[in-house]
Formats: sequence, structure tokens, C-alpha cells
Amino acid sequence: MSATIVLITGANTGIGFQIVRALSSSPKPYQILVGARSPTKAQEAINAAKEENPSSPSTYTPVVIDIEADDSIRSAFNQVSSAFGKLDVLINNAGAQLEHQYTRGEISERELWNKSWSVNTASTQVVTSTFVPLLLKSTDPRLLFITSGTSTLDGTENQALAVNRHPGAGWPKPGHIGVPAYRSAKTGLNMLMREWHRILKEDGAKVFAISPGFLATGLGGNHELLKSMGAGDPTVAGPFIRSVVEGERDNDIGKVLTKDGIQEW
Repeated sequence: MSATIVLITGANTGIGFQIVRALSSSPKPYQILVGARSPTKAQEAINAAKEENPSSPSTYTPVVIDIEADDSIRSAFNQVSSAFGKLDVLINNAGAQLEHQYTRGEISERELWNKSWSVNTASTQVVTSTFVPLLLKSTDPRLLFITSGTSTLDGTENQALAVNRHPGAGWPKPGHIGVPAYRSAKTGLNMLMREWHRILKEDGAKVFAISPGFLATGLGGNHELLKSMGAGDPTVAGPFIRSVVEGERDNDIGKVLTKDGIQEW
């Protein structure tokens, strides 16, 4: 059985690394392209996966890719193209939630919004458009976008989520910023997924957005705070995303998938 070639951006930490772990533990062989902003970070993730699954049929390749840098994206494309000539699965995982930097005064409001959209949406678009020619050389191309449970418009009425609760009257409202830049960028990402579903439908590409749930990753800057707010263990994301890669959710192409069903728009 030939190995399925999978590129994961932001694969050295958080949900990205959980995807690496899940693919490593599969009986199916994968060529796992571990995308990270430095070769050291990529290799550390590879070493950890090998140590955990020493008998895995999968192999690993570090890929240096900074999704906000066009030269880095092109270099990564050239590396994958030269080494493999195609790509079976692209998992757009790299992202950022920056509100905690804004509340600490490290970045301005404009920087918060511009960078949130740059990382989570615009850069993901550039990565995707760059790698699509390699994807379309696969016999079973798959394109995944990692989104957020906060991105659903319908779900903003759910007062069980802290980010949806109404602060008291008056201005300013210290401590009640929520994650408006992050969630709006991820809502944009959902439409980006729909556009790629439209564009690649006749090519047979299977396009999904993945909403892995509220998980205690490093994305929000404070694991313990996230856990205290009810965030789950990020290890649940890996097997879920692997199931999509392995075809278990192929009846739900073009939708935002949750572990238990479909996320409302």
C-alpha cells in the first residue's frame, strides 16, 4: 500500500501535533509532512511522534513553512513538489488567537484585527492556492481547514459559551473583550472552505472545515485558564481529524464538521 502524503501546517504543537500523533498511530501508512516555522520545531515534533509510535508504518518529513511569508510558502511547495510530485491531503491547521496579546497591551486594536485575518484567513488562502496544483495530481485529493466552534453565526445565541455572554451596560467594558477578531476570521475561513468546495467540486476534491471543539491548546495563551473555562483535552482532535482523512465523513463534504455531527452556519 502506497503512503498517503499529508501536509499539516502548524504541525509541531497543539491540534497540529495531535494530527501527527493520530496519523502515526494508524495502521495505514502516511508520509507525514510536518509543517513548522523552523526546522528545529518540525524535527522535535517528528522525534516525539517516532518515540511514541516506534513501529508506525508512516514516515516523516520536516517542512519549513511560515504561512505569512510568500517566499516560505513557495519554498515549501518546491520541496514537496520535488520530493513527491503530488500531495494527497492538505490540512490548513496553522492559526492564531491574539486577543490575549491585545488585552495585555502588546499589540494595538488594528494589529489585532489585521493579524488575526492575515494568519487565519488570508495566509490560509495563499497556502491553499499554492498547493492546489499538487493536490490535483492525487487520485483522492482532500483539503481540510481547521476552524472554530466560535465561528458559527447561529451559535452566537448560545449563552452557555462565555464568549457569547452579554456584559453589563456602560463603556468601557474591561475584561469582556471575548475573541471577536479570532472568531470573525474563522467565520471567514468557513466561507473560504465553501469557495474551495465550489472551485474544486468538478475535480473530485473533498473539501471540509473541521471544528474540533473548545480545547485547551496554546492558541489562547493560557492552558490552565482555558481548562477552568471548560476546555477539553486537545488529544481528542487527532483521531477525529484522522477519521476525516480516512474517509469516514465523506458524506459531509463541503460542511463544517464536528466530532458528533455538523456545525450550524
